[in-house]
Amino acid sequence: MNSQTERLMLTGAAGAIEALRDAPALAPGQSSRGVAIIAHPHPLFGGTMDNKVVQTLARAFVQCGYTAVRFNFRGVGASAGEHDAGRGEFEDMLAVVRQVAPEGQIALAGFSFGAFVMSHTLAALWAEGRVEKAVFVGTAASRFDVAPVPPEAHDRTLVIHGEADDTVALSAVMGWAGPQILPVTVIPQVGHFFHGQLPLLKNLVVRHLNS
Repeated sequence: MNSQTERLMLTGAAGAIEALRDAPALAPGQSSRGVAIIAHPHPLFGGTMDNKVVQTLARAFVQCGYTAVRFNFRGVGASAGEHDAGRGEFEDMLAVVRQVAPEGQIALAGFSFGAFVMSHTLAALWAEGRVEKAVFVGTAASRFDVAPVPPEAHDRTLVIHGEADDTVALSAVMGWAGPQILPVTVIPQVGHFFHGQLPLLKNLVVRHLNS
């Protein structure tokens, strides 16, 4: 993202986890609002922590005063291991949280497959009382068993989906969100990767983080 991006090598159940950390610009004496951990799309379809949507999410969090950490799931880039259909990836995300934010406030975000993995991370961590915000983008509800959002977390959660998403149909996301009465923000005429609309995506996330 910038010259200040810090490369990390963390440890997970499958071995090393490659990660990048970006810190916000803070005034003297000011501290980070918390740590945001962001999960990338499906590893078997080219998903990495350098995905443009993932980078856009990181920029939004940094702009709002969070330290943003994105990471490669097992088998991607310099991360050890191999794809595990979400089970091991959930372990990876929990391991990242425990190492980059062992205490204090956190935010969770994910894009596509990453949103599915993040849903289970949110469910696992919610009882700790540390999750301040959650952001789901292009949630892969048609392909995976996305965990429901804890009812108490609804007002801290943003779900964004493209109306013209041909990878994950909007109807699948509505089928997941509807029974929970969980609002979904729909961007008209936008596909799965938000081509041409990344600034709008960033602005929606910033608005949520500042609300």
